[in-house]
Amino acid sequence: MRTVHLRRWQKAALDGFRTRAHSDFLAVATPGAGKTTLALVAARQDLAEAPGRKLVVVAPTQHLKTQWADAAEALDLHLETGWSARDGRLPADTHGLVTTYQQVAASAGALTTLARDAFVVLDEVHHAGDDRAWGDAVTAAFSGACVRLCLSGTPFRSDTRAIPFVRYDRDGLAQPDVEYGYGDALADRSVVRPVRFPRMDGEMEWIDADGSHASASFDDALDAARSARRLRTALSADGQWLPHVLERAHRQLLDVRRTHPGAAGLVIAIDQEHARAVADILRRVTGVGPNLVVSEDPDASRRIGTFTHGTDAWLVAVRMVSEGVDIPRLRVGVFATTTTTELFFRQAVGRLVRWTRGLGAQPSYMFIPDDPRLRAHAFAITTQRRHSLRRDDDAETTTDASLLDEPVERGASEEQLSLFSAISAVAVGAPSVHRVEDGLPARPARTEDDDGVLVDLSPLPLLSPLTHGVDPVQPGGVRKYRTSLRETNGTLTRRIARVTGLSHAQVNGELNRRVGLERISEATVTQLERRRDQASAWLRTA
Repeated sequence: MRTVHLRRWQKAALDGFRTRAHSDFLAVATPGAGKTTLALVAARQDLAEAPGRKLVVVAPTQHLKTQWADAAEALDLHLETGWSARDGRLPADTHGLVTTYQQVAASAGALTTLARDAFVVLDEVHHAGDDRAWGDAVTAAFSGACVRLCLSGTPFRSDTRAIPFVRYDRDGLAQPDVEYGYGDALADRSVVRPVRFPRMDGEMEWIDADGSHASASFDDALDAARSARRLRTALSADGQWLPHVLERAHRQLLDVRRTHPGAAGLVIAIDQEHARAVADILRRVTGVGPNLVVSEDPDASRRIGTFTHGTDAWLVAVRMVSEGVDIPRLRVGVFATTTTTELFFRQAVGRLVRWTRGLGAQPSYMFIPDDPRLRAHAFAITTQRRHSLRRDDDAETTTDASLLDEPVERGASEEQLSLFSAISAVAVGAPSVHRVEDGLPARPARTEDDDGVLVDLSPLPLLSPLTHGVDPVQPGGVRKYRTSLRETNGTLTRRIARVTGLSHAQVNGELNRRVGLERISEATVTQLERRRDQASAWLRTA
């Protein structure tokens, strides 16, 4: 029988999940604590007890779909990542699928059938409240599921839209069934890294909205609009503040690499143009060429994966690495974006906290402008905040700047923004550093091996047999092999069509008939192998 090592909070959460009184269960845990493992172990145990039940995982982004599928395969759960509404049934040798909230919004009707009596995991469930249409689609698609396990690492929102399948008390506050905060994880040791926040002041000058000259440091009290312009000025690629901070961050990274070879840094930029400028500055002040990942790059997900397993020093991104993406070697960050919501700040900090076994003490560092809003977020990072999950069904539709690809200043019209112009930004003084571990209650020190329990995993029901030519231990082994087989079948189909003069549809139809398929998207690995062999034989005799 297989076993899995769970942290103590995961085991307690799993026990609570298995004795739940409702179909819905909300687990709130800090990034890096192991929500994915908790969800997959719970799903595996449930599927073992309910043969024929499907698993549906909903993730925020395309890249996280791959991350979830890899993690599932490590527990012998095979998830389809390429499903679309036109594909019909899932292959019989898969346990389910992983999709995104955006895909749910476009395919709620098709998912309603697939998710009936299913085990559904809603990762970072607050995304179901991003847009009323998204929330309605999630509700429609998964109301017929047997189980809905909702996960969140940031249990709050900056708007007040109710989130599907989340229970609220009389005061309108969301009620997690399990809550494990960053402070809890730090105090437990060997779960997450402590993060330190070097905060850099500066002297900024800009042309204000009315065309007048303005200047301020981060210590000066300003209204919201001028605070936003001060921050944008500090982060300007044309000033001296940003190069100074990037150079300091690089020195910190070099120091970390003395004990953690391969440690990496992340810069979160304002928008794609700013990200490219930041990459140029990093190259100039450090002599190191950073990796640049922007959403318009069709190869972005692969580039993130390569960086994750590589040794390059720096990654520059806008939003693609701000939530959920697992890059354990990230130890230094630079918060160089004008998005200042607490939700986004916590998501960004969460990229630096994943514990790596065998390193011992391993603090991470997030360099931030000494902006009062960011300073407050840094000091509050260990506080359990749930008030912003307050329910308000009558709230007007709003746009949260933290959810945009290119954040905007609140309260500033396009005309006002067009008058704004940064003049200069100079860093001043040594950075002040806030350590989140300061003030935590003392607890007995633990080793990395004594904070956990082994849990037996019940055998899963047998699926259609998988090929014996794939190592299922390798992340993505079966899934990558399935993808390779589909690509090979596509190539052979095109070659047969060229040789015989038949249409692609005619060739596909004949090959599917020979192996008993309606659609190639429904093919098991074994059927794909047989179809490949049939196509190869057809070519030899054509």
